[in-house]
Amino acid sequence: MTRRRFVEFGASVLGSGVLGAGAVSVSLSPMLAWRVAAGELKGGAPTAAGTLPANADGAARGKRPKSLIVFWTHGGLSQQDTYDMKPEAPAEYRGPYQAIATNVAGIQLSERFPRQARVMDKLSIIRSVHHENGIHAPSAHWMQTGYFGPTLARSAPQKPSFGSVISRVKGAHRPLMPAYVALPKAEAFGYQGAVYLGATHNPFELNADPNTPRFEVPNLALPGGLSFDSVRDRAGLLREFDSLRRDIDPAGAIAGLDGFKAQALDMVTGPEVREAFDLTRESEALRDRYGRHMYGQAALLARRLVEAGSACVTINTGYWDHHDNIEPNLERHLPPLDMALAALVEDLVERGLWEDVVVYCAGEFGRTPLINGHAGRDHWANCFSVLMGGGGLRGGQVIGASEPKGGAVVERLVTPQDLLATLYRVLDVPLQTHFEDSTGRPVSIVGAGQPISELF
Repeated sequence: MTRRRFVEFGASVLGSGVLGAGAVSVSLSPMLAWRVAAGELKGGAPTAAGTLPANADGAARGKRPKSLIVFWTHGGLSQQDTYDMKPEAPAEYRGPYQAIATNVAGIQLSERFPRQARVMDKLSIIRSVHHENGIHAPSAHWMQTGYFGPTLARSAPQKPSFGSVISRVKGAHRPLMPAYVALPKAEAFGYQGAVYLGATHNPFELNADPNTPRFEVPNLALPGGLSFDSVRDRAGLLREFDSLRRDIDPAGAIAGLDGFKAQALDMVTGPEVREAFDLTRESEALRDRYGRHMYGQAALLARRLVEAGSACVTINTGYWDHHDNIEPNLERHLPPLDMALAALVEDLVERGLWEDVVVYCAGEFGRTPLINGHAGRDHWANCFSVLMGGGGLRGGQVIGASEPKGGAVVERLVTPQDLLATLYRVLDVPLQTHFEDSTGRPVSIVGAGQPISELF
């Protein structure tokens, strides 16, 4: 069962009286037990709310743990119209947009990215990403996991996503918060999951657009007719009943079970998780600054979640597979992406979080240098761009280069495994980490990948 099903099941039985409150505790307790087995909560005992768990990164060293926010451009963002402009190329290559200057001398972006241009000193562009597949599913798997795998005939995921690896190795930075979240849900190909790392490390999915007027997280809502206060009252009665059994439990087994049950119930009824998802706590001005669209409100929600203790939040931004009429299609995506990403950078800087949060924008591949006969661009994996910044990474630079028409890497080839090695290094996930796959064979999380040294 997934995290969502645990919460849904627990909420569904809360109306059955005192034993209902116990049922939600027991139904969620296996999830917490798995987290203990995975080393996310030490010793099988609950960790006090609002404090870092015992294994939180750097907790023993006084170092603040780092988190990751991803803008995933599902379908393939066109690098020639965004981060790798070719103003000197023939019109059929350079596309519909003009290049504009940024606040870093020598770096240009698309005219549809004016706000990112003002924060370019905080970000870096890698313009020489390369892999060798032009089909959506295998490429999405490659970029999400570091490994080529699925084919059209065998599309099931074969390796865990980087979000799931981060969840497994680091866990959430605070108890009860989901370590890995997908907004508004996981991408369609299914390669943002945990596979053999276990369902507890799949992303927590909202299945709701945070820009809707009455946005709430269905997974954290109670059925009609129940209030959080009444549920907590029933839980209190159950704890009083449980206390009668402690006198005959010299080994402490019941006390340990009570700890799991308390954490499970707190996740549903306690304020911490629900408040993290509550966008109404932000000012109207800040919400306007991010943009009143899915991109903007998801980015603001992502900031709230990492601030509350989530380790990785992926924003799935929509479909970028523009084989036809690329300009009108990009007009639906580029302005909201620009607004949301730049506002997130500015907000993280103003809140003193820029050194603690990595921002990453990528998709499964780029688009063809040559505009096709339908005024669109087709799949292109030979050379494309990604954006990265924050978390202490060096900003204000371009790494790698493509040839004048954008078709091939001419400088500093970067692979999907190099990108993941970079993310893992900055998040303090040991690069030598291996996990046993479904056959029992140890598999590296990065293979031959090496961190991009220019970013450090």
